Amino acid sequence: MDLSIIGYDPAGAWKKTAATLDELLSHKNSGGISWINIDGLEQSDVINRLAEVFKIHSLTVEDILDTEQRPKAEEFDDYLFITLKAVNPNAELDFEQISLVVTDDTVISFQEKPGDYFDGIRKRILNNAGRIRRMGADYLAYRIMDAVVDEYFVILDSLGSGIEEFEDRAIDAGDRDFIKDIQKLKQDLLRVRRVIWPLRESLSVLMRMESKRISGSLEPFLKDLHDNILQAAETVETYRELIAGVMEINLSSMSNRMNNVMKVLTIISTIFIPLTFIVGVYGMNFTHMPELEYPYAYPIVWGIMALIAVGMIIFFKRRRWM
Repeated sequence: MDLSIIGYDPAGAWKKTAATLDELLSHKNSGGISWINIDGLEQSDVINRLAEVFKIHSLTVEDILDTEQRPKAEEFDDYLFITLKAVNPNAELDFEQISLVVTDDTVISFQEKPGDYFDGIRKRILNNAGRIRRMGADYLAYRIMDAVVDEYFVILDSLGSGIEEFEDRAIDAGDRDFIKDIQKLKQDLLRVRRVIWPLRESLSVLMRMESKRISGSLEPFLKDLHDNILQAAETVETYRELIAGVMEINLSSMSNRMNNVMKVLTIISTIFIPLTFIVGVYGMNFTHMPELEYPYAYPIVWGIMALIAVGMIIFFKRRRWM
């Protein structure tokens, strides 16, 4: 478990790391905003100790430790609690839980796994870039959520490129891996959908929440974040429709190929029907068959059979059946 804290106010900012929770709390910025980051959830005793210090409810602690928790936003007497899913930067399309506890002057972030996309926020705080150091803890929580949502669009762009490749592969009926690969893409898109849709609902709750810890100046930022997550949700639904269309194209391509094969086999069978009839007639073991004694009977039968086959082929071509 990695412990770090960033303290800032309009006049300055600093960052510290700590080996123990007591050492971490000793650095807490009493005159400005503090951002405490807990990287890893394996030491529940540290989280419980932190909960005692900041009066975090036991139900919130359970939600923090339950990494299968749905994204949500809740208000308690002493803090706001927000949980959402972030893209794990160390694995392809893997999600981790990010939990935020927002008090009047502190944001505590709990990360399930090491590594994140928040270095840009840390640099802006330390370098006094943008408005973060002039805003409150609620704005810092917004920036963290905004960084998480931005990564959703990176994933969606990657999935969109994959769908374009499948559109080209859909017409190739001989692609044996098509169904397996597109099913994997469909499952990946479903995982992204399960992350985005609950977050849309929790942001709606956060926007309607009349909390003293959400300043009026934050409302346009939350609305913009909500619009972004709505756009991501609509993109997911569009991709699902595109995948369904691609699968229909592939099925149509396979059906057309099968129809062509059946047409060729039907034509061949149709040509051989009269030839089989002639061979069957002259294959009968009757004693009195005058054609059998004719010296040119054999080549004549072959000629008739060839004329029938050629005539049927010409007939099929004129009718555009082949």
